[in-house]
Parts: sequence; structure tokens; C-alpha cells
Amino acid sequence: MTDRRRRPIVVAVGALLTVGALATSFPFVWMVTSSLKPPSEALAVPPTLLPRSPSLDAYARLFTELDFGRYLVNTIVVVLIGGVGLLAMAMAGYGFAKYRFRGRGVLFLLVLMTLMIPVQVTMIPTYLILNELHLTNTLVGVAAPTLVSAFGIFLFRQFMATIPDELLEAARLDGAGELRTFWRIVLPLSKPILAVQAVLTFIAGWNSFLWPLIIATDQDKYTLAVGLSLLNQQITVNPTLQMAGSSLMVVPIIVVFVCFQRYIVQGFTMSGLK
Repeated sequence: MTDRRRRPIVVAVGALLTVGALATSFPFVWMVTSSLKPPSEALAVPPTLLPRSPSLDAYARLFTELDFGRYLVNTIVVVLIGGVGLLAMAMAGYGFAKYRFRGRGVLFLLVLMTLMIPVQVTMIPTYLILNELHLTNTLVGVAAPTLVSAFGIFLFRQFMATIPDELLEAARLDGAGELRTFWRIVLPLSKPILAVQAVLTFIAGWNSFLWPLIIATDQDKYTLAVGLSLLNQQITVNPTLQMAGSSLMVVPIIVVFVCFQRYIVQGFTMSGLK
């Protein structure tokens, strides 16, 4: 097909993608702009997209009156604790990909089988275990169930299987130990899949709602998602305040995804190669 015949198709596809992108992004734009409106303007009929008098009063009220500063700190701590699990999943994936030991296939199959178990089924046993360890009503207890996931181990295993064995053998011949080989050779080569799992771990920790609601008995241990749900109970209907809380939840995820988008696409592409 010549370029002249291909051009109308390219233009049509581009137009459809543009319309789809605008339709998809409109709710997010509406959420952010509504969070900047005064309450009277947010309830005005007909509604307006852009605020006439932008204000950050709703965000200030979240942090001064509704303890969202505490919820934000708790959520950040939970996400940072999840970084420890990221390293553990990388080590497990490396072990399954590059080490030969008896029962490796069966053990990896058992790991994959856990993907078929709903999270809700394991909540009671997990709670009982953490209660015996005296980790209930703690941020460590909130973050513990999301530290390691079978899907993360699977991604790391698939990606690290593509790393040449000759490169690892060369490092060992040069006197590098297993830990140094993993830290200095394997991890730098695994940046794409690390970015993918880091984003997934961040989203899981940032959006955690049901488990913090179960494990935390004190309100000062709640995460942002739980705090956002409390807005409907603590105050009367206030669209501006609710949109501000929702923006505080959504915007950081979008920023993280945009920053790591290139690595995410590369990681998912390469993790399926052998």
C-alpha cells in the first residue's frame, strides 16, 4: 500500500484514538477542576468545566480538619514497606530462573496455583497469623499481605530467564559471589521489569482499602483509601471536598505511571520472551 493510500487510514485511526483519549481523560479532568471550585460553584446548574474562582481550600481542609495528612503518611509508609517485597520477589524470580534444584518445577507450579485463590479466602488466616505476631493495628501488618505476590515472582522469573547464563558465569569466574552477581549484574539488567513491578506494588499499596479497614482498629492507622471512604460519613455532601480527596488518590498514580511508562511497555514485552 502506497503512502498516499495509507494516509487517510492513518488520519482516521489518529482521529479515533484522539476521541477515545479525550473521552477517557474527561472524568479525570472534571475531577481535578471540580476540586478547585468553591462548593457553590460545584453545585451550580448548568455545571462548568473550569472553575471561575480556583481555590485550594478543599485540599487545605482535608489536611487541617480531616486528618488526611496522617492517612497520606500511612499510605507512603505502606508503599515503602512494599519495596522490601519487591526485592524479595526479584530474588525469588532469579532463583526460579537461574538455579537448578530438585522440585523447582513443582514449587514454581505451587506458586502459580496461588493465583487462583481469591484474596478474600486468605484474609482470615492472614489476620490470625498477624494477630499471633502482634502486628494487628500496625502499618507493618497493613503492608504484610502485599509484600510478595505470585504474579510478581512470575514476571521476574520470565524476564530473568532471558539473561544469558554466560554473563553470570563470567561474573562468577571473576570472583563475584552470588549476592554480588545478583546485585551488580542481574538487577541492573532487570530495570524494565523492576519498573513494572514497582508500579504494580505502588498501586496495590496506594489503593489498599479492605485490608487496612480490617487490620487497623485505630483511625490513625488508616490509609488514604479508607480515609476517602470516611468523607461520606464525616461530613454532609460536599462535591468539592470529595473531588479533592479523589484527586489526592488518583493523581500520584497517574504521575508514577507516566514516569515509568516506557519501562512498563518494555518490561511486559520482554518478560514474554525466552
